[in-house]
Amino acid sequence: MSDKTRVLGVGCHPDDLEILCAGTLAKYATLGHYVAIAVVANGNVGHKLIEPPELAKIREKEARDAAEVIGAEFFFLDVPDLMVGHDPDLHYKMVDVIRSAKPDVIITHSPDDYMLDHQATSRLVFDCSFSASVPNWKTNVPYYPVMPAVFYMDTLAGINFLPTDYVDVTDTIETKKKMLACHESQVSWLRDHDHIDIMDFMVTMAKFRGLQCNAMYAEGFRKLETWPRLSAKRLLP
Repeated sequence: MSDKTRVLGVGCHPDDLEILCAGTLAKYATLGHYVAIAVVANGNVGHKLIEPPELAKIREKEARDAAEVIGAEFFFLDVPDLMVGHDPDLHYKMVDVIRSAKPDVIITHSPDDYMLDHQATSRLVFDCSFSASVPNWKTNVPYYPVMPAVFYMDTLAGINFLPTDYVDVTDTIETKKKMLACHESQVSWLRDHDHIDIMDFMVTMAKFRGLQCNAMYAEGFRKLETWPRLSAKRLLP
């Protein structure tokens, strides 16, 4: 990529982007491209012991801290967990995020990911990235006359996901670890109560995708192939 690219990562919950595409976001940032991170759901039911109002505040701070690691602009839409597909105002909020970030590339969830919030976020990005380009569709932010390319990031454990593109993240894997470690409420909860080492899980996925593309660590993506979002140039780093 010879020109600077504007990149928006849209994750459903705090920590989704860190698990699945933070190495690529970090690589964009290292190369001097603009990076923004948007988190749709506030993660308020992602714990059994911490009550939802308190947990939402904790997870917002964790997500902000992770974005700060790479100097990414941060957007928090604050939708309660399990309600992403049921918030009537969310379309307007996401359009404003896209119009504010002005991305050339959006990275988000696969449309057939494992749970309803993730699937709803994928659809939300597809719909709103079109709406954001329509001049007479009025919101709080002026329209953005670009139809950004969309890349779907991996699913957890790579289930039902065959990448069309890979990014070598060997040089940013430590940054990816640092970003995920910011989500201490989830790292500790998953370790202590679900017996899942999410840090090891993330690294194992990166090694697995790396094996597929002859890299030590990699992240896999699938391009949204629909007009007019396609480009002849390489958009991933």
